[in-house]
Amino acid sequence: MTDTRQQIAEHLRFYADLGVSGVSRDPRWRALAGAQAEPQSSAATAGTGVQAPRSAADLLAAVKTDIGPDCSRCKLHGLGRQQVVFGVGNPDADLMFVGEAPGADEDIQGIPFVGRAGQLLTKMIEAINLRRDDVYIANVIKCRPPGNRNPAPEEVAQCSPHLLQQIELIKPKLIVAMGRFAAQTLLETGASISSLRGRVHRYAGVPLIVTYHPAYLLRTLEDKAKTWEDLLFAKKLMSGAAAP
Repeated sequence: MTDTRQQIAEHLRFYADLGVSGVSRDPRWRALAGAQAEPQSSAATAGTGVQAPRSAADLLAAVKTDIGPDCSRCKLHGLGRQQVVFGVGNPDADLMFVGEAPGADEDIQGIPFVGRAGQLLTKMIEAINLRRDDVYIANVIKCRPPGNRNPAPEEVAQCSPHLLQQIELIKPKLIVAMGRFAAQTLLETGASISSLRGRVHRYAGVPLIVTYHPAYLLRTLEDKAKTWEDLLFAKKLMSGAAAP
Protein backbone atom coordinates (compact mmCIF):
# COMPACT_ATOMS: atom_id res chain seq x y z
CA MET A 1 0.00 0.00 0.00
CA THR A 2 1.38 3.41 -0.96
CA ASP A 3 1.85 6.22 1.55
CA THR A 4 -1.09 8.10 0.01
CA ARG A 5 -3.38 5.07 0.27
CA GLN A 6 -2.27 4.54 3.86
CA GLN A 7 -3.15 8.13 4.72
CA ILE A 8 -6.55 7.83 3.01
CA ALA A 9 -7.24 4.61 4.91
CA GLU A 10 -6.34 6.30 8.21
CA HIS A 11 -8.69 9.20 7.44
CA LEU A 12 -11.56 6.88 6.45
CA ARG A 13 -11.19 4.82 9.58
CA PHE A 14 -11.04 7.97 11.73
CA TYR A 15 -14.22 9.43 10.23
CA ALA A 16 -15.96 6.06 10.44
CA ASP A 17 -15.25 6.06 14.18
CA LEU A 18 -16.98 9.46 14.36
CA GLY A 19 -20.08 8.00 12.71
CA VAL A 20 -19.53 9.33 9.19
CA SER A 21 -20.84 6.65 6.83
CA GLY A 22 -20.34 8.40 3.50
CA VAL A 23 -20.46 11.56 1.46
CA SER A 24 -22.59 12.82 -1.41
CA ARG A 25 -22.11 15.20 -4.31
CA ASP A 26 -25.77 16.25 -4.13
CA PRO A 27 -25.85 20.02 -3.33
CA ARG A 28 -28.96 19.46 -1.23
CA TRP A 29 -27.04 17.05 0.99
CA ARG A 30 -24.22 19.57 1.45
CA ALA A 31 -26.73 22.28 2.38
CA LEU A 32 -28.27 19.94 4.93
CA ALA A 33 -24.86 19.05 6.34
CA GLY A 34 -24.03 22.73 6.73
CA ALA A 35 -27.30 23.38 8.54
CA GLN A 36 -26.69 20.49 10.91
CA ALA A 37 -23.22 21.82 11.70
CA GLU A 38 -24.72 25.00 13.24
CA PRO A 39 -24.67 24.96 17.06
CA GLN A 40 -27.92 23.67 18.55
CA SER A 41 -29.47 24.98 21.75
CA SER A 42 -29.80 22.56 24.66
CA ALA A 43 -33.59 22.74 24.32
CA ALA A 44 -33.44 21.87 20.61
CA THR A 45 -31.15 18.93 21.13
CA ALA A 46 -33.30 17.64 23.95
CA GLY A 47 -36.44 17.89 21.86
CA THR A 48 -35.14 16.51 18.58
CA GLY A 49 -32.39 14.15 19.62
CA VAL A 50 -29.91 15.94 17.29
CA GLN A 51 -26.47 16.08 18.88
CA ALA A 52 -24.53 19.34 18.97
CA PRO A 53 -21.27 19.40 16.97
CA ARG A 54 -18.38 17.81 18.80
CA SER A 55 -15.64 20.12 20.00
CA ALA A 56 -12.04 20.03 18.80
CA ALA A 57 -11.10 18.59 22.20
CA ASP A 58 -13.58 15.73 21.75
CA LEU A 59 -12.40 15.02 18.22
CA LEU A 60 -8.74 15.05 19.26
CA ALA A 61 -9.62 12.60 22.02
CA ALA A 62 -11.21 10.40 19.35
CA VAL A 63 -8.00 10.50 17.30
CA LYS A 64 -5.97 9.59 20.38
CA THR A 65 -8.31 6.70 21.11
CA ASP A 66 -8.04 5.54 17.51
CA ILE A 67 -4.24 5.48 17.76
CA GLY A 68 -4.52 3.61 21.05
CA PRO A 69 -2.07 3.33 23.95
CA ASP A 70 -0.35 0.33 22.38
CA CYS A 71 -0.13 1.38 18.72
CA SER A 72 1.65 -1.23 16.61
CA ARG A 73 1.35 0.38 13.17
CA CYS A 74 5.14 0.62 12.82
CA LYS A 75 8.12 -1.22 14.27
CA LEU A 76 8.74 1.36 17.02
CA HIS A 77 6.26 -0.43 19.27
CA GLY A 78 8.74 -3.30 19.53
CA LEU A 79 11.90 -1.22 19.88
CA GLY A 80 11.63 -0.12 23.48
CA ARG A 81 9.16 2.72 23.42
CA GLN A 82 7.10 2.90 26.61
CA GLN A 83 4.03 4.77 25.39
CA VAL A 84 2.46 6.86 22.65
CA VAL A 85 3.08 10.60 23.13
CA PHE A 86 0.09 12.18 21.41
CA GLY A 87 0.18 15.94 21.91
CA VAL A 88 -0.70 18.57 24.50
CA GLY A 89 -2.13 22.05 24.73
CA ASN A 90 -5.10 24.14 23.65
CA PRO A 91 -7.29 22.23 21.15
CA ASP A 92 -8.38 25.61 19.73
CA ALA A 93 -4.85 27.04 19.57
CA ASP A 94 -3.92 29.62 16.96
CA LEU A 95 -0.26 28.63 17.22
CA MET A 96 1.06 25.07 16.93
CA PHE A 97 4.61 23.84 17.48
CA VAL A 98 5.73 20.63 15.78
CA GLY A 99 8.93 18.79 16.67
CA GLU A 100 10.54 15.56 15.58
CA ALA A 101 9.77 12.78 18.05
CA PRO A 102 9.55 12.13 21.80
CA GLY A 103 12.74 11.80 23.82
CA ALA A 104 13.40 9.78 26.97
CA ASP A 105 11.58 12.13 29.36
CA GLU A 106 8.62 12.40 27.03
CA ASP A 107 8.46 8.63 26.63
CA ILE A 108 8.23 8.28 30.42
CA GLN A 109 5.67 11.02 31.04
CA GLY A 110 3.63 10.71 27.85
CA ILE A 111 3.79 14.48 27.21
CA PRO A 112 5.82 16.16 24.44
CA PHE A 113 8.64 18.52 25.35
CA VAL A 114 8.93 18.01 29.11
CA GLY A 115 12.73 17.57 29.41
CA ARG A 116 15.38 20.29 29.21
CA ALA A 117 14.42 21.06 25.63
CA GLY A 118 10.81 21.32 26.73
CA GLN A 119 11.70 23.76 29.48
CA LEU A 120 13.45 25.91 26.92
CA LEU A 121 10.44 25.70 24.60
CA THR A 122 8.23 26.92 27.45
CA LYS A 123 10.51 29.94 27.87
CA MET A 124 10.39 30.56 24.11
CA ILE A 125 6.59 30.57 24.22
CA GLU A 126 6.53 32.88 27.20
CA ALA A 127 8.96 35.23 25.43
CA ILE A 128 6.20 36.10 22.93
CA ASN A 129 3.69 36.71 25.73
CA LEU A 130 1.93 33.37 25.51
CA ARG A 131 1.60 30.50 27.94
CA ARG A 132 2.25 26.88 27.14
CA ASP A 133 -1.47 26.21 27.64
CA ASP A 134 -2.27 28.76 24.90
CA VAL A 135 -0.55 26.75 22.15
CA TYR A 136 -0.60 23.15 20.95
CA ILE A 137 2.56 21.03 20.90
CA ALA A 138 3.03 17.79 18.97
CA ASN A 139 5.61 15.77 17.08
CA VAL A 140 5.78 14.24 13.63
CA ILE A 141 6.29 10.85 15.30
CA LYS A 142 4.31 9.81 18.40
CA CYS A 143 6.76 7.19 19.73
CA ARG A 144 10.39 7.49 20.76
CA PRO A 145 12.88 6.00 18.29
CA PRO A 146 15.61 3.97 19.99
CA GLY A 147 18.60 6.10 20.95
CA ASN A 148 16.72 9.19 19.75
CA ARG A 149 17.68 8.37 16.16
CA ASN A 150 15.85 10.05 13.29
CA PRO A 151 12.54 8.36 12.46
CA ALA A 152 12.69 6.01 9.48
CA PRO A 153 10.65 6.79 6.33
CA GLU A 154 8.20 3.96 6.99
CA GLU A 155 7.66 5.25 10.55
CA VAL A 156 6.89 8.72 9.18
CA ALA A 157 4.51 7.23 6.61
CA GLN A 158 2.54 5.45 9.32
CA CYS A 159 2.48 8.30 11.84
CA SER A 160 2.25 11.53 9.85
CA PRO A 161 -1.48 11.05 9.07
CA HIS A 162 -2.14 11.43 12.80
CA LEU A 163 -0.35 14.79 12.83
CA LEU A 164 -2.40 15.85 9.82
CA GLN A 165 -5.57 14.93 11.69
CA GLN A 166 -4.45 17.02 14.66
CA ILE A 167 -3.81 20.02 12.41
CA GLU A 168 -7.15 19.63 10.63
CA LEU A 169 -9.02 19.58 13.94
CA ILE A 170 -7.08 22.32 15.74
CA LYS A 171 -7.05 24.61 12.70
CA PRO A 172 -4.06 26.70 13.85
CA LYS A 173 -3.34 30.02 12.18
CA LEU A 174 0.39 29.24 12.18
CA ILE A 175 2.64 26.19 12.56
CA VAL A 176 6.21 26.48 13.81
CA ALA A 177 8.30 23.51 12.65
CA MET A 178 11.19 23.02 15.07
CA GLY A 179 14.36 21.44 13.81
CA ARG A 180 15.71 20.07 10.57
CA PHE A 181 13.79 16.80 10.61
CA ALA A 182 10.36 18.33 11.27
CA ALA A 183 10.92 21.09 8.73
CA GLN A 184 12.23 18.83 5.98
CA THR A 185 9.53 16.21 6.60
CA LEU A 186 6.58 18.61 6.60
CA LEU A 187 7.88 20.60 3.63
CA GLU A 188 9.15 17.53 1.76
CA THR A 189 12.52 19.13 1.10
CA GLY A 190 16.18 18.52 1.74
CA ALA A 191 16.89 22.22 2.19
CA SER A 192 18.79 23.44 5.25
CA ILE A 193 17.22 25.20 8.22
CA SER A 194 19.14 28.38 7.40
CA SER A 195 17.61 28.52 3.91
CA LEU A 196 14.09 27.81 5.18
CA ARG A 197 14.04 30.33 8.02
CA GLY A 198 12.50 33.77 7.65
CA ARG A 199 9.96 32.71 5.01
CA VAL A 200 6.36 31.57 5.18
CA HIS A 201 5.73 28.07 3.86
CA ARG A 202 2.54 26.01 3.97
CA TYR A 203 1.60 22.60 5.26
CA ALA A 204 -1.94 21.25 4.84
CA GLY A 205 -2.97 24.75 3.82
CA VAL A 206 -1.67 26.32 7.05
CA PRO A 207 1.12 28.94 7.08
CA LEU A 208 4.31 27.41 8.48
CA ILE A 209 7.65 28.87 9.54
CA VAL A 210 10.85 27.11 10.50
CA THR A 211 13.13 27.55 13.49
CA TYR A 212 15.77 25.58 15.39
CA HIS A 213 14.87 22.74 17.72
CA PRO A 214 15.20 23.60 21.43
CA ALA A 215 17.49 20.59 21.95
CA TYR A 216 19.84 22.00 19.30
CA LEU A 217 19.81 25.39 21.02
CA LEU A 218 20.95 23.79 24.27
CA ARG A 219 24.11 22.72 22.43
CA THR A 220 24.48 25.75 20.14
CA LEU A 221 23.89 28.89 22.17
CA GLU A 222 24.95 31.25 19.38
CA ASP A 223 21.81 30.38 17.38
CA LYS A 224 19.44 31.49 20.16
CA ALA A 225 19.44 35.00 18.68
CA LYS A 226 18.27 33.60 15.34
CA THR A 227 15.51 31.70 17.10
CA TRP A 228 14.41 34.92 18.80
CA GLU A 229 14.12 36.46 15.33
CA ASP A 230 11.94 33.53 14.28
CA LEU A 231 9.70 33.96 17.32
CA LEU A 232 9.28 37.66 16.61
CA PHE A 233 8.41 36.73 13.02
CA ALA A 234 5.78 34.30 14.35
CA LYS A 235 4.37 37.01 16.60
CA LYS A 236 4.09 39.44 13.68
CA LEU A 237 2.34 36.84 11.55
CA MET A 238 -0.10 36.05 14.33
CA SER A 239 -0.91 39.73 14.87
CA GLY A 240 -1.28 40.42 11.17
CA ALA A 241 1.71 42.77 11.15
CA ALA A 242 3.34 40.52 8.56
CA ALA A 243 1.70 38.88 5.57
CA PRO A 244 1.26 35.08 5.87
